[in-house]
Amino acid sequence: MFGNDNFVPLVLINLLGIAGIVVWHIQGGNRPTGRLIVQILFFTNMSLVLYLGGIAPHRPDGIYTQGPAALLSKSARILWWTHLAWTIIGFIQIYVRLNRKPREAHLIQDMAIAVIYLGVALSVIGFVFGMPVGTLVATSGVIAVIFGLALQNTLGDVFSGIALTLGRAYAIGDWVQLNDGTEGRVIETTWRSTNLLTVTNNVVVLPNSILAKQGVTNLSRPDETHLIALRVRIAATQRPRVVEEVMRSVLRASVRIVKDPPPVVALKAIDAIAIEVELQFRVDSVAIRTPAKNEIVDLLHDQCRASGLSLAMPAESLAFVPAPIGNQYLAESRPVSVTVP
Repeated sequence: MFGNDNFVPLVLINLLGIAGIVVWHIQGGNRPTGRLIVQILFFTNMSLVLYLGGIAPHRPDGIYTQGPAALLSKSARILWWTHLAWTIIGFIQIYVRLNRKPREAHLIQDMAIAVIYLGVALSVIGFVFGMPVGTLVATSGVIAVIFGLALQNTLGDVFSGIALTLGRAYAIGDWVQLNDGTEGRVIETTWRSTNLLTVTNNVVVLPNSILAKQGVTNLSRPDETHLIALRVRIAATQRPRVVEEVMRSVLRASVRIVKDPPPVVALKAIDAIAIEVELQFRVDSVAIRTPAKNEIVDLLHDQCRASGLSLAMPAESLAFVPAPIGNQYLAESRPVSVTVP
């Protein structure tokens, strides 16, 4: 269509490439779909002009090798490779948004974008400027080894973050607990660290390499509900059946706990002093476990008083003391006030 002279298609490709960059920036980052449409339209038109002009972007220009025409030829090929990279990246970003991937997926997305840009850069160096890519890769490999040794800890955090993201152990918004007792809600994940917001409203920054070595309990899966077990000792002055019914009335009166599945009253132990009961109930999320537990304790106090039940002393405060019988001593168990360390 354009004949043997490639000057006109090269000019058109440069104009389309520059116009595509301008329109791409005008669209803004808040309109990824619009940006992708612009990228596809301009990239398609540039590819069509290349095809009609008989220009191969994967081969150096054999016609214009010197002067302004050579510069025009190289810039046209660079713009085409750049728009190719942007089009592929646009499809990746749209795929992530449409599939509603978690926010931490930007780690994998950033890695994919880096690989695309690296591939395009090597293509431009090899196909546009005709430089030996193999030699460049070998040289850069030596440099990469040097940087890798110098940045071992940083690279460990990066790859640990990628492994945690691929494993999907947690997502943004999940409440997690570590083996060392640290717990909080995941608010951000970066290449190097994961940030947790604790109940004390502090942000704990955990390097990904340390997080990967610890056991992580995800308290938000399979759902946000959280089980709480509260043990209480009731003086053994009433039948266990009566104690159980009073404990059930406490759970029924609560407005902060989850009623489905229903809470459970478990009679754990009995001795001459007390009946040990465990109240098992769920709350909607870990964040409200303290208010819910406080409510149960308050209701427990009122219901025991209204039902004539007494709280028994903790087992740790019971001691065996000798009881005198004449000149003999008989060991008996009596509650005494002792200081428990």
